Amino acid sequence: MALITIPSSSFYFTTASKQEFSFINNGKRLSLVGIQRRTCSPLVCKKSSNNGDSKKSKVEPQVLLGRKSFPSGFTFGASSSAYQVEGGASEGGRGPCIWDTFALQHPEKIQDRSSGSVACDSFRKYEEDVKLLKDAGMDAYRFSISWSRILPKGSIKGGINHEGIAYYNNLINELIQNGIKPFVTIFHWDVPQALEDEYGGFLNRRILDDFKDYCEVCFREFGDRVKHWITLNEPWTFSSYGYDTGVFAPGRSSISGNCSLGDSAREPYIVSHNLILAHALAVKLYREKFQDTQKGEVGITLVSHWMTPITNSVQNEQTAERALKFMFGWYMDPLVHGDYPFIMKALVRERLPCFTEEESEMIKGSYDFIGINYYTARYAYSLPLSSNDRPISYNADSYVDLRVSKLDGGLIGEPSGSNWLFVYPDGIRDLLLYTKNKYNDPVIYITENGTSELDSETLSLQEALDDKKRVNYYALHLSKVEEAIRLGVNVKGYFAWSLMDNYEWADGYTMRFGLTYIDYKDGSKRYPKASLQWFTKFLKS
Repeated sequence: MALITIPSSSFYFTTASKQEFSFINNGKRLSLVGIQRRTCSPLVCKKSSNNGDSKKSKVEPQVLLGRKSFPSGFTFGASSSAYQVEGGASEGGRGPCIWDTFALQHPEKIQDRSSGSVACDSFRKYEEDVKLLKDAGMDAYRFSISWSRILPKGSIKGGINHEGIAYYNNLINELIQNGIKPFVTIFHWDVPQALEDEYGGFLNRRILDDFKDYCEVCFREFGDRVKHWITLNEPWTFSSYGYDTGVFAPGRSSISGNCSLGDSAREPYIVSHNLILAHALAVKLYREKFQDTQKGEVGITLVSHWMTPITNSVQNEQTAERALKFMFGWYMDPLVHGDYPFIMKALVRERLPCFTEEESEMIKGSYDFIGINYYTARYAYSLPLSSNDRPISYNADSYVDLRVSKLDGGLIGEPSGSNWLFVYPDGIRDLLLYTKNKYNDPVIYITENGTSELDSETLSLQEALDDKKRVNYYALHLSKVEEAIRLGVNVKGYFAWSLMDNYEWADGYTMRFGLTYIDYKDGSKRYPKASLQWFTKFLKS
């Protein structure tokens, strides 16, 4: 037997297997049998040879889907965030944010000791970014606004920076003139340093008023053209990495020897509580004051791994559900039901803040859509529970060991450049189905999905542009999104992370996630990668 080579333009495969897939749903297992589907998953093909020997091989995923495989009006785009791409940190009236301070004061916590002070220089090169999107046939661009570029001191009393407003007006206008819809994230982890210094940022409820004022400036100045608002990006990452492990700004932790301040058992919950309230206040403001005239919609972006039981035991299925509640349900339960998951209240107890009845009503239903960022999955392994354990950290509270390998050592997926990201395409479908069934079938946008490769100085430019693994990642994950849509999930759009290589937080510039290669040593020149060319074909097919 020998491997058949299958050109992407030849034909597609239709399968009608009786393989089951499942997702956790109140302890029940959902089975889907005999579904006819297009697939771009790896396929096992055989071809008889004269000598009768046989061999199985995987065929790399090809471009077997296209724009027309998705519903009419489905939005395709790419994402970025202000601190990761803008640069111009001390230009245009921008004030410092906590990431400026973190990178400057703790370079040892950044892989290459760098900062986002220049990043991709989108502050100057935004027109080039828009051209990349237009040439690729993208419908939308998800970017974030720098809070301290609008309000350098973080609050209205500190003054509005009209140069910052002009910059975002120019970017938004450039997008619209080129037929690209702006999806705007209001907060992507860059708390103004002035507010961190004044009262501790999101550790203090005083930030609720300042965040609301900041949102009002954004809605008033940009809402006539921006019709899709995202209040927060990944509150889980900001809370857990910033206040539990301390590896992200503001770098607070009581379990890390590298941090002098913090309480990992309490602060992540306080910060997330205030983030949820800030989100709900922003949505309430938009609905009461702007939505009727501006005709836009507002949501929130959450991140979650997919959690799969390490064994098929009931105990480990419950463990996977518990892990999802601690990462995803921490925010989705309040948004849908007005309160935290029962299991979190039972395990975290008095350290988990409470919502008042009025707050609960304000939070419940405070979204027009849910943004989901999905990258990878974990095996969930149960740890012994004890009511006598002294609280140590948020990560320890769930009594779950999240692993990337099974008990026999088999990895959950192919490794990527990032040590936390393993390729598990089924997870995006299962997370979408879980969200539909657990949380009242919301409108969903995939606001980030992507993979990385480690930056290498030994590769030539042409070699660095040939990112076949990213092409495969997108082909596989888009096929699973399309499958979820056919199974009834209300997915309205998909954004690749990211439009370009950028400043990847604690990894600095050592990790590349982009569809576009950035040459940081030569004026941040942009070079489309094979993956962007693949997307162009996909969108124009």
